[in-house]
Amino acid sequence: MDSKLISTVVSTFTAHYIYHWPSHITIPLVEPMPSFDGRAVAYPKLRILRDYLSWRQVDCHINNLYNTTFWALVKKGGMTATEAEKELAGTLARDKNEILFSKFGINYNNEDEMYKKGTVLFRGQRAKGLIETNHADIIKDDFWEIRPWILGDQARK
Repeated sequence: MDSKLISTVVSTFTAHYIYHWPSHITIPLVEPMPSFDGRAVAYPKLRILRDYLSWRQVDCHINNLYNTTFWALVKKGGMTATEAEKELAGTLARDKNEILFSKFGINYNNEDEMYKKGTVLFRGQRAKGLIETNHADIIKDDFWEIRPWILGDQARK
């Protein structure tokens, strides 16, 4: 039953994402390419849930740094996709930061938080059912301490 529910939610989200694309993104969507996946997981402890969410945010940052560097090499550096992949093979974050800064004058630390942190969706405290978005660091305790309702009463114990 969980897989059927997740499948329905994800396909509905994908349809809305594609439908609303022109309202938010100026580049025309030539083909309905965006797709999403989802899963339902019951984590036994809030600490494990927070660890998972922290890992997802770190993964978002790692992927964005790679993609920012990759596309800079291709679009600004004139490399082919294969050449850019080869250039980035085995590099660390500091290497990618150096490539961005030395070759293209891009300081990755100045990039928008939305790209480095991803987007966190959560229910607001005051408005029942209203979904809020944020690009905050969810790894540190600050995010959770000012929004204790997200994790519920168990988080305060």
